[in-house]
This record gives sequence, C-alpha cells and structure tokens, in this order.
Amino acid sequence: MTRPTLGIALITFNAAARLAQCLEAVSFADEIVVLDGGSTDATVGIAEAHGARVIDAPDWPGFGPQKNRALDALGTDWILSIDADEVVSPELAVAIRSALGRPNADVYAVDRLSNFCGQWVYHGGWYPDWIPRLFKRGAARFSDDLVHERLVRSNPDAKIARLNGKLMHYSYEDFEDVLRKLDAYSTAGAQQRQAAGKRGSFGLAVSRGAWAFIRTYFLRRGFLDGRAGFMIAVFNAQTVYYRFLKLAQLNQPR
Repeated sequence: MTRPTLGIALITFNAAARLAQCLEAVSFADEIVVLDGGSTDATVGIAEAHGARVIDAPDWPGFGPQKNRALDALGTDWILSIDADEVVSPELAVAIRSALGRPNADVYAVDRLSNFCGQWVYHGGWYPDWIPRLFKRGAARFSDDLVHERLVRSNPDAKIARLNGKLMHYSYEDFEDVLRKLDAYSTAGAQQRQAAGKRGSFGLAVSRGAWAFIRTYFLRRGFLDGRAGFMIAVFNAQTVYYRFLKLAQLNQPR
C-alpha cells in the first residue's frame, strides 16, 4: 500500500522573521503551499527557496477564508495547516509521520506552546493549547471568521486524536509586534461583530476590557508567568477594550 501524501498549508503576509525555520521543520512533507497576501519583505523569496509553491492572493478576505484557499490549493491525502510563526518540533514531526503511517483518526490535534517576546508562556489560558491542525482531505475546513478562525470537522462526532511533541508558536516577537497585532485583531474583531449585528459602547469597552484582564491574570493564573503574564493580561484587556470602541464607532451613522 502506498504511503499517504502530506501537504503543508500556510498563509503569509510579511512573515520573513520565522518563515525559514517554519519551512525547514516541515521539509519532510510532499507539498508545501504558501498563500501570500502581498508581502513586501523577503517572505516570497524565502518560501520559494524552501521549495514551496507560492500563490499570490492580495485580496484579503479574512483569516478563515484565506486558510481555506490554501487548503484547496493542495492535492495531498493529508493536510497540516500551520502559521508562519509556528515551528514543528522534531518530536511532533516524528509523531506526524507515525500517524500517517497508521492513522487511527481523520483529525489530529497538536499541543501548541506559545512564546511572548522571548518567554515561553504556561498560564493565562495560553497553555495547554490543543488545537486540531492535521487532518485527512475533506475531513475538516476552517470557519469563515475574519479572525480567531477555527477548524470545523465535516463530521462533528468524529474522533480527534492527539499527537506527541510541541508546535512552537512565536506569537509575539517584540513590542512592536504586540502593538501591531493589538490594532489588527481589535479591528477585525469589531468588523466581525458588526457583521453579526452586535453593538459596542464605551461602557462595554471598559467592562469587557477589565474582565479580560481579571480572567487572564487572576482566574487563569497569568501571574505565574511573571512580567510576561502581566503584559499578556494588559494586552488582552486592551484588545477587548479597543474592539468594543471600534465596534461602537462602526455602528455610528455616517
């Protein structure tokens, strides 16, 4: 019996910082597709140098739809969807190859460990972080959410197995990255809520932002991560605060 083929699906936009490391870690795959949203840095050159097939897709429809475009561009039996700031550990690579050799599920979850400005984070709701990422073609697709997309199984009752090893997530490289993502995520979150018919206000922004800090720092024990835990709690609070302020602005009559 022939070995099932594996494809890697990535979406990128100015992702040169970790892309080489990301692609080197999945060099065992049969096909790599990089769907690029119009990068102006070295992203495309790095992807091509590592054997990826680059597809230019500058018309940004949101994270979910963009990831589904990358899935559709692959012709392999199995798909591993990762982000350009994620690195498959050697242990996870072994587990992936082993699972494809003798699969016992159509969807597999990986254990993601995230790094915030140079520190690995184990609390605050960031870890453990089991996320489905490896799946048989047709067994799953991403939701159409603009941000915070999720993998949706074709059969909701289908089993999700877990893989050994870690998916190392370099989520925030530095403070400039934190501020850039705060602005982008709060804007996308506001747009997504407006499309769903929800409304925002200053009162909601303050109360939801405060609750985000309390939940992250105290209830989810973010304080155990020291300075990084506090910064993450503040980041979460600010993201929620600006999300609802921007939503209120979007709802105002022009």
